[in-house]
Amino acid sequence: MRPHVEVEIWSDPVCPWCYIGKRRFETAVAELADEIDVHVVFKPFQLDPTASPGKAGPVLDAYAKKFGGPERAQAIIDHVTAVAADSGILFRMDRALRANTLLAHRLLWLAQASDNQVALKERLLQAYFIDGLDIGDPEVLATCAADIGLDHDRVLAFLDSDDGIAEVHNELRVAAEMEITAVPTFVFDGRWMVPGAQEPDTFVQVLRRVVAKRTADV
Repeated sequence: MRPHVEVEIWSDPVCPWCYIGKRRFETAVAELADEIDVHVVFKPFQLDPTASPGKAGPVLDAYAKKFGGPERAQAIIDHVTAVAADSGILFRMDRALRANTLLAHRLLWLAQASDNQVALKERLLQAYFIDGLDIGDPEVLATCAADIGLDHDRVLAFLDSDDGIAEVHNELRVAAEMEITAVPTFVFDGRWMVPGAQEPDTFVQVLRRVVAKRTADV
């Protein structure tokens, strides 16, 4: 029987390196498919928790404000777009809309219970980085959820309730307690933390070392 590794990925749907890291990690997992079983759970992190709920704007404006002007912002966008293309992801950040991601994290929390979380994460990343959708909008989130098999109206009702708010805020506090300050951050078996969008070969090595370390500890 293949060894099993649990991986928590702390990330934000508006984080370009989170999308790149997810794709690189998936490449590593596919390479080890006959060797190690990997189970992934996405955990919340907000790059900009102060973003106004219900309001969205061009990502270039948000980057310009954060990184010191439109020229620097465009250079960063061009760089991550080129890196993403190397992983087969065609960013369209010229139409991306920066939004508060708390609702999206609540929806990801909900999707975990029905084993739809990984598919939803991919759909939300695509919605933001490729489709130019406002992932702070409940209707957009419900439509994305319906695209991967969740019930549109039930998702809207969930987002209109207080369900999942306390749980997501608690997980955000856990991230702070773990001193996670940048994403993506990968936590293997609840013990080993690897920050950043590492190359697939690095993730392959980490997964093998986690299994070897666990065996050595027995």
